[in-house]
Parts: sequence; structure tokens; C-alpha cells
Amino acid sequence: MKLNIALLAGDGIGPEVIDQAVKVSDAVAQKFGHDITWKPALTGAAAIDAVGEPYPDETHEVCANADAVLFGAIGDPRFDNDPSAKVRPEQGLLKMRKKLGLFANVRPTFTFPSLIDKSPLKRDRIEGTDLIILRELTGGVYFGERGRLNDGDTAFDTMTYHRFEIERLAKKGFEMALKRGKRLCCVDKANVLEASRLWRETVQAMEKDYPEVEVTYEFVDAVAMRLIQWPKGYDVIITANLFGDILTDEASVISGSMGLMPSSSVGSEVSLYEPIHGSYPQAAGKDIANPLATVLSAAMLFEDKGLSEEAQAIRNVVNKSLAEGIVTEDLAEGGKAYKTSEVGDWLAKNI
Repeated sequence: MKLNIALLAGDGIGPEVIDQAVKVSDAVAQKFGHDITWKPALTGAAAIDAVGEPYPDETHEVCANADAVLFGAIGDPRFDNDPSAKVRPEQGLLKMRKKLGLFANVRPTFTFPSLIDKSPLKRDRIEGTDLIILRELTGGVYFGERGRLNDGDTAFDTMTYHRFEIERLAKKGFEMALKRGKRLCCVDKANVLEASRLWRETVQAMEKDYPEVEVTYEFVDAVAMRLIQWPKGYDVIITANLFGDILTDEASVISGSMGLMPSSSVGSEVSLYEPIHGSYPQAAGKDIANPLATVLSAAMLFEDKGLSEEAQAIRNVVNKSLAEGIVTEDLAEGGKAYKTSEVGDWLAKNI
């Protein structure tokens, strides 16, 4: 298969972890007889520095014409610490999601056998956890009307949802549940928010089309508690943009490190694959960041292209690296800590 993949390294540790995913993907392509063409493009603070725009038109063209997008991270403390900044790296991510129609963020949460005791949660709570959080990406409070009033002393952000936005995300959630444990949980705040009431009534109306799926409805604050108490109680979770942003980061600690969890953002055309962690600027350029989440995101890309054997080869070699202690400092715990690039080289060689 020939694959044309847009490569958006982004900011901070993004370029370092992306390099390792490229090494592993190229090794897979060589082993299984595929041809990958990588098309690098700028985004985030790197793009602001170069052209003054976090998601330039040129980058959009590269992404829109690709078979998939492999993405690193966005964010820079120069902008985080400047509340008056008019242009921010994160605006590039929101713009990219909107222009590419990436309406659903797919975040799996699972455990690794060799790391089960490195999680901050007890083994009996998390062993066997295997859930997916489906977060709506292009609506809600991040895209609603916002502004300042009263000479800047009052601020507002509006959570707005259209029924079609909820329906298309819920449809994907129902379809995922059918292929998994046939359980779907709609997470909202319908006791307070009108937007959440629309979510709940929309999903309730769709239940009849998926009679095999057991559907539950829970408030987001209760789920924030139960994800830690009883993560094995969930199969597929669907939720709004803001709630999903928070819950997916919370769920990431179950595995033991944010550097381990992959994700995808899907739409009607091109899909994007990225680690769930941020740009981690403190580690940028030090060759110490964990690349496994980005490598596993590449595995999700292969899987979605129908290349299941290739995806499994990546997952197998990642599990092998963890079992044999070929890990970066966040997982070393007193043992030898390998460099980011060394982990990537080992993975590619073992593919």
C-alpha cells in the first residue's frame, strides 16, 4: 500500500517523539512491503514563529490532501504566560480540527501487563481496564461565542451544541460499542446545563436503532470519581468537548504514564493521530521524552487503514520494550533510562 502522510511535529517534544514514530513506521513499511511518503508541515508555535499563524493555509493543504496526519504536540510557555497574546499555538489545533472536520477524538485507555504495578492506582482496581472515551471535538464551549463585558471585568464562554453534532458522535460511539462490550455511557451535566439536556434526549432517541447496546447516562462529576474507583465498569464513553478534555487526561493515569496513551481524531475525510500528552517544553531537546504514545498512535493509523497485522507488530514490540525495560526516564524507576532516540532505534530494529 502507498500512504501519503502529513507530518506535523509541532512544538516542544513533538519533533523528538514524531521522529521515533517515523522510524517505527518506516520499519513496518519495509517489513510488510508498503511505501510511505512523509509530507512535513508547520503548526503551533513553530508556525507562528515562521509565518505568524499557528495553522497556515499551506499546512492545511498538506493535511487535506494526505491519507492521514501524524501529529506531535502544540504549546509553548511563551504564550501560556502571556494572557494578552492574540495568537496562540492552541488556536492552530482548534482551527485544524474545524477545517479538517475532525469531530471525534478517540482515546483508548488500557493497561500494560508489565506496568500494572507502576500505576498510582491499585492493581485490583485497574487490571483488565479496556475502555474508549469518544470526545466531541468541534463544538461546545471551545467553539461557542465568547467575550468580555464591563470594561473587561466580566468574561463569558458559551457552550453551544447542534443536534447533528451530537448524533454523528453518538453514532460512532454506538458502532464502536457494537464491536466491543456493547455498553455505551453518555456523560453529561443534564441536571444543570441545557446543552447537556439536548445531548441526553438525542442519545435516548437513538437507542432504538441499537437494541443490542446497553446505554447508561451519568453526570460528569460522578464519572470523574468512578473512573478512578471502577474504570473496568466502562466500555465506550461519549461526551462533550470540555468534559472529554478533562476525563481523558484523568483516565491516562490508569496506565501509569501520560507518555503511553495514543489517540486519533476522526472525521468524514482525513483522520489525525497523536499522543495524548502535551508539548512538555521542560524536556524539549533533551532526548528524554517517552515516544511510546506517539508510536502507538502510528499503530492506530495502520489499524484504521486496514493494516491490522502491521498495527499489531507495533503493539507487540512496544509491549516487548516495556517488559525488557527499554524505557525512558519516566518509567525507569531506578533502572537504566534510555534516550528517546534509543528507544526509537530499538523499536525499529526489533520490528
